[in-house]
Amino acid sequence: MRIMTRLYVPSLNELCYNHAEEFLGETTVNRTNGLTEIERWLCNEQPHICMQNEARYIIYFLRTTKFDVEKAKRKIAMYHKIRADRVEWFQNRDPFLPELQELLDIGVFLPLRQKDAHNRQVVIIRTAAHNPKYHSQDNVFKVDKMILDLILHLDETISIYGIVAIFDMKNVTLSHALQLPPSLIKRTVESWENYPCRPQLLEFVNAPIHVNVVLNVFRSFMSTKMKSRVKISRRITHVSKVINLPPELGGSGDSYHDLTVYWKKQVQDHANWYAETEKFNLQS
Repeated sequence: MRIMTRLYVPSLNELCYNHAEEFLGETTVNRTNGLTEIERWLCNEQPHICMQNEARYIIYFLRTTKFDVEKAKRKIAMYHKIRADRVEWFQNRDPFLPELQELLDIGVFLPLRQKDAHNRQVVIIRTAAHNPKYHSQDNVFKVDKMILDLILHLDETISIYGIVAIFDMKNVTLSHALQLPPSLIKRTVESWENYPCRPQLLEFVNAPIHVNVVLNVFRSFMSTKMKSRVKISRRITHVSKVINLPPELGGSGDSYHDLTVYWKKQVQDHANWYAETEKFNLQS
């Protein structure tokens, strides 16, 4: 069987690749060898996986595993299985659907428009911004992943420097917690663990004491590494000194409203891209 060749053309600056070499073990040789081996594996052993054509998407997985090719293979297989199985998150991602428009107007997942001092992408996840009476948790997760997929598509450096996720739990209620049975929490953590990005910190802020019950369930499904990156506090502490946060979190950066308007437009502008990428959820 002929191996499809995806060509990776380096397009980032020297600082990015120096960082990738020092912290991820990325070199031209490792990148080429890893890409060639995974191409061979996809063609000969995993023909059912429908993967995006650009080489950088394979490189993303290699970076998350520090160029351990066998680990990258397992992660690719699990990631695509999740995308095929979780149709409620990865299909019908037309941003103009009324139920998605509502959540885009609320702003449930807001990447900041500037990186932190370590060049990491900071995203704010507003866990209680939606109304459980009207918005399903699956649709909230769908919008979260739509925006996460988009920033990975737009910015390759995220795969090198990683992501910091701030979970703003202000106004969280029992109704929000009841939307997260253990089975859904388990699926959510599996998705986090297998996404082609590098979560460096998960900080839960404005968390009432009773939410610890739910957070403990989340941690029970996490790997040891991910557990070590979870921080819980009443107010933000771990990234406040290295990023200009929104006023809602005590900073003077873009407000939640401004970020919501910006990302709604970005998502809508990429409606055709979302339609095109749905074919990569399929397994033949």
